[in-house]
Amino acid sequence: MSATAILEPRRILIRGTNWLGDAVMTTPMLLRLREKFPRAHIALLTPEKLSELWLNHPAVNEIISFAPGEHFLLVAKKLRAGKFDLALVLPNSPRSAIEVYLAGIPRRVGRAQPWRNFFLTQAVALHANTVKMRKRSEFEIRQLISQKPEVGNQNPEIPKSAHQIFEYLDLAAALGANPEPLAPQLVVTPEEMEAAKIKFGLEKITQPIFGLNPGAEYGPAKRWPVEKFVAAAKEIQQRTSCVWILFGGKADAPLTAQIVSAIHNSRFTIYALSGKTSLRELVALLKLCRMLLTNDTGPMHVAAALGTPVVVPFGSTSPELTGPISSNKLRHQVLKSDAPCSPCFLRECPIDFRCMNGISVGRVVEAVVGSFHH
Repeated sequence: MSATAILEPRRILIRGTNWLGDAVMTTPMLLRLREKFPRAHIALLTPEKLSELWLNHPAVNEIISFAPGEHFLLVAKKLRAGKFDLALVLPNSPRSAIEVYLAGIPRRVGRAQPWRNFFLTQAVALHANTVKMRKRSEFEIRQLISQKPEVGNQNPEIPKSAHQIFEYLDLAAALGANPEPLAPQLVVTPEEMEAAKIKFGLEKITQPIFGLNPGAEYGPAKRWPVEKFVAAAKEIQQRTSCVWILFGGKADAPLTAQIVSAIHNSRFTIYALSGKTSLRELVALLKLCRMLLTNDTGPMHVAAALGTPVVVPFGSTSPELTGPISSNKLRHQVLKSDAPCSPCFLRECPIDFRCMNGISVGRVVEAVVGSFHH
């Protein structure tokens, strides 16, 4: 292969991430890569469940998907047919590096990790401001909350460049792309939005549409209490005359049913669409929303990348690492309590859930209403 081909790859494969929120956070990197290689054919290898996310994206020419349980040898065979000359591997797993190695892609770039560096031609070390999401033990949590107030919060300050988007931008920078951050970006067409309106009976609504996303796949520690969601939804509707769309996956059905039951006698309309939308319909509906009140979840990232303002109570996770990215045109509202044990990165709280209980309904209501009137 010539030196020119190395510097200017014609066919680039991106091995995408496996989770919705992570996938959205790769979009700044994809845009920078497109900026660097405007004439290249960029294909994205993605789990089947995420393939619809990438429709119409300006950085992606081709979507290659793989099914759950599909053997890595079959994936490698699929990739070999693409005759790619460069692969950028975003996940840190051994399998993702083995797939592009077996596909015979001559240049293979990814994060340096034991047990897989052999399969890469360029193993990129972690960038300087990487902060690992370390789970705290119950003993450590109890120590933190027992400290005297004058000791202060023992959480070290996290630099802006520790956010997850910089991990991906850093990999693209290894190929000469601009490492400066951009806000994540997804694309949905007016036709898709109109089709979603018609399918879910929203076409005649004249009130502002707000979204409510009370679940979180990771675990209950990421969820603001359901009774607080209910109280906030009622007050926000009284102050804005909004119509609510209730989002969630099939696993959130009991949670969303509880919310619908609690507000059934209230004087406002709620469209309970938990588990009823495809990923592409979710994208279209989130774009229709004037605002999304949500936990730290994949749909939070999707809404933010579509330009829909989000209000997010954060507890067990860190907005400095995985929060929504604001821009000059769009400001998102991230709400935290002063719990000294937050973030703990645990799925369930081992004590009294003070991180989320410390975020009041009134504070959330003011954030939503303020964003709406802004």
